[in-house]
Parts: sequence; C-alpha cells; structure tokens
Amino acid sequence: MMKASPLDFSQRVVLVTGASQGIGQAIALTFAKHGATVVANYHRNDAGAQETERLIDAAGGKCVLKKADVGDPEQVRQMIERIEKQVGAIDVLVNNAAAFSRSHFLETSLEELDSVFNTNVRGLFYLSQLVAKRMVTRRLGCIIHISSILAQHAVPNRTVYCASKGAVESLTRAMALDLVSHNIRVNAVAPGLIRTDAMLAGFTNPVLLDKVQSHIPGGRFGEPEEIANVVLFLASDLASYITGEVIGVSHGLGAREAGPAPQR
Repeated sequence: MMKASPLDFSQRVVLVTGASQGIGQAIALTFAKHGATVVANYHRNDAGAQETERLIDAAGGKCVLKKADVGDPEQVRQMIERIEKQVGAIDVLVNNAAAFSRSHFLETSLEELDSVFNTNVRGLFYLSQLVAKRMVTRRLGCIIHISSILAQHAVPNRTVYCASKGAVESLTRAMALDLVSHNIRVNAVAPGLIRTDAMLAGFTNPVLLDKVQSHIPGGRFGEPEEIANVVLFLASDLASYITGEVIGVSHGLGAREAGPAPQR
C-alpha cells in the first residue's frame, strides 16, 4: 500500500484565525485543498468570511466559520469548545489574526498600544495556551504564528506593530521549549511585503509603492499563497524536526542592506 503524502491533512482539524481576507484566507484555502477540515475564524468581516467559505467549497474542501474576537478571552474559550463539539480536537493552530497601528511613536496612545497588544500578543498567547493544553493530552499538535519582517526590520510609524511582532517571535521560541517534550511544535512565519489589502492600504502614493517594490531583491511583492505554502510545510510531517524557528519569507528583503541597491 502506498504511504499517504506528508501533505495530506485529511484527518486533521486546522484552526486559522483572521481567515476572512489576505494571508489568512490563503492559508485556510491551502489547507482545505490538502484535505483538512478548516475552521476559519474571523472578527468583523462577514462578507470576507463568506468568501473564504465559498472558495473552500468550490475547491471541494471542508470549512466551518467561527466568528470571535481573539482578543476577548471569553469569546476564545467559547469558540474552542464549539469547535471541539462540532468537528473535534484541533490538530493545527495558525495564529494569523492581527491588529495594525500606523501611528508615529510620539502620537501613539496607551489605549492604542493596549489594543494592538491585546490581539497580537495577549490574544495569541491565550488561544495558544487553551489549544496547547488539549494537544498535551494527545501528545500531538502544531502551532504556527504569523509574524512580520517588521519584527526585525523597523520602518517609521509602525512602532507598536513592530513591538508586538517582536513579542510574537520571542513567544515562538519560549513556547517551543516548553512544549517540545509534549511533542508539540511551535514555529513562526515572518512575511515580507505581501500583496494584501492591509499592506496596500499603507501606501497612498503609487510612485512610492513602485519604489518600495523595486527595493525587494526579487523585484516584486509576494502573494498570500506563497506564505500559505510555507505554513502548510511547517504544519506537515516534512517539518518534524523544526520547532522554535522563525522562517522569513521576503524574497531576500530580510537579507538586504539598508538603503538602495548599489548601481553596477
């Protein structure tokens, strides 16, 4: 009998947060195409969540929508309980939901700081903890956080967001050490500049947008599916010896020196 593909997720339940658009939607669709029962979490974007469900249905996959604010502990707890009753234990958790801040450091309020960290760090922490406690009893599971190139390469007017993603990467390493003895792997993916509505919203000047794109060594923005493929790999048995790592996916941008590329 031929051995099943290591990318076959047909017996697994995958929870993806922030799955109503962009990278989260691409991750949910990719797992569904590989057989997973996908739980697509979202907060406010009902139309986007329905589009995620439609795309998965059209691909012949299985999707369950769960509306919940990952920054609200009670909503998170209820969501996990409902998922377990409806589709079973969660095998893979992808923490993709994120809050953004584009405020200058001098103009950032404590309320804005708290709001971003509540979703990006506190919510991620609590959801991961609830899921991991259940994974421990089965000695099986995988948790993947979506970080950002901005955890290591800061740009102006992103102070709070950069700080929150730095915390995510520290959590990745610390969680991995605490959970490795339970056969639970924890990793993170740090996307570079990916063509999503959220990223494009930060650019109102098309000339600046072209200039930023030309600074990427590979010469183009990434696509959400290119992040999803890395997440799929990390969740698979092909990555069985990888834990506590942050995988950059930036087409060389993370390795580029500061300033424009030298002319030959």
